Amino acid sequence: MCAIVLGVVLVGMLHVVPPSANLSPVRRTISEYALLRNGWVFDTAVLALAAGATATLVALVGARLLAIWSAASGALLVGAAGLAGVVVFPKHNWAVGPSMHGDIHRVASLVAFVSLPLAAILLGRAWRRHPSWRRHAFWALSLGVLTLLCFAPIVIAILTEPITGVPWWRALPLGAVERLLGSAVVATVLALAWWAARANRFATAAAEVPTQRTVTWSDRSLS
Repeated sequence: MCAIVLGVVLVGMLHVVPPSANLSPVRRTISEYALLRNGWVFDTAVLALAAGATATLVALVGARLLAIWSAASGALLVGAAGLAGVVVFPKHNWAVGPSMHGDIHRVASLVAFVSLPLAAILLGRAWRRHPSWRRHAFWALSLGVLTLLCFAPIVIAILTEPITGVPWWRALPLGAVERLLGSAVVATVLALAWWAARANRFATAAAEVPTQRTVTWSDRSLS
């Protein structure tokens, strides 16, 4: 959770610290921060988010909420790898021509933004009827669905491009849509991390109860 919050704080700083503050948050995508002088802050933030997603996966498996070979585990791992790929293959300036690493950057971004909410949806569905975790499952499932719905403006812009003749990335405030999508992804992973923390705390407390009872019984016997 700390790693995820750190990533959010660093990205927030880029919106107010020059030269990144000069980019329009409505029209310019978040990835463009990586091309500026303080782009290392962006890279650090995304890697922190990737580390947070990976730690969440480990915590969920440790709490036995998630099987290591499950589809949800795979989606979380792929999502974290997608975030790392965004840093390894930075955004390309398409005005100067095509680029393979630019295409990889796009794919990595799409993979991360789809895989992470998909993992939340799969996990939420699996535990939605459990008496202890159904509330956490509800939030994970709802936030995962909400995140995927944030793709709707992009999908509509792509589908209507042949009709309007306007390139899809110009037909909508792409920067604002991407920031909304990114915020939803972060909220989803945070919900999973909080769920994992609660589950691990519950498991620890349950494991300590028999030990405490044994010690109490022994003390009484000795007395």
